[in-house]
Amino acid sequence: MTRRRRLLGLYARTGRVYWAWAPSLLALAALVFIPLGFLDALLHGVDTSALTFESGVRIASFVLAWAAVTASGLFGEVFFSGAIAASLTHPEDQEAPGFIRLARHISYGKLIAVDILFTAAVVVGIAGFFVGALIVYIYLGLAGPVVEIEKHGVLGGFKRSFQLVRGHFWMVFAVLVPIEIVGDAINSAIVGLCHHVLGHGFFSAWIGESLGNIATTPPLSVAVVLLTLELIRHHDGAGPVLNRRPRPIIVPEAA
Repeated sequence: MTRRRRLLGLYARTGRVYWAWAPSLLALAALVFIPLGFLDALLHGVDTSALTFESGVRIASFVLAWAAVTASGLFGEVFFSGAIAASLTHPEDQEAPGFIRLARHISYGKLIAVDILFTAAVVVGIAGFFVGALIVYIYLGLAGPVVEIEKHGVLGGFKRSFQLVRGHFWMVFAVLVPIEIVGDAINSAIVGLCHHVLGHGFFSAWIGESLGNIATTPPLSVAVVLLTLELIRHHDGAGPVLNRRPRPIIVPEAA
């Protein structure tokens, strides 16, 4: 199969899986990104243009504020893709296990650690200009799903992500970067609409950031998970498969 057909097939599967799982994905996205939207609104409220360069301290303040705003756009994506991986490839029976069992299954500590380290690595890569950040983003971007699917540790997840991407850089690039760019454009449009309707206060920023991430991150995460599964099968000759039916996120089990 040619690379173009593989790529088009992956995009088609991403659309089908997202459509089938949309209610569960959007519910989980709300649980993750409404709190993170609050943080985003706080960070985007930092007026970096008001900072001057009269001293080293002010320069450092500018860099830190700019890095925080940049990082806030990435933070949560790795965690969410890992949580989606746990839902899509849960190894138990095909009947929906409910939110409680799924919540217990997610490796919160490892995913949060991976998310923080990944975001920090991208921010450091920015210091090496765009190319450094892009290389980090591509080679380490599968760490979240890998941690959940294969139960690696934090550093093991990064190592495995690099191993899977090696030799497939442009395939991964062609999946992650266009979806990220389109997602950012949609996110910005949603934030702008919220500001237009609700004004430019903190509340409208919180609503806009939350809705933007809820709308755009699930498709990216589904693509990341499907790409990870395909690369695992390509590398190992076999791998986990998708569950046959969506697993509800918000319906708790009976005691």
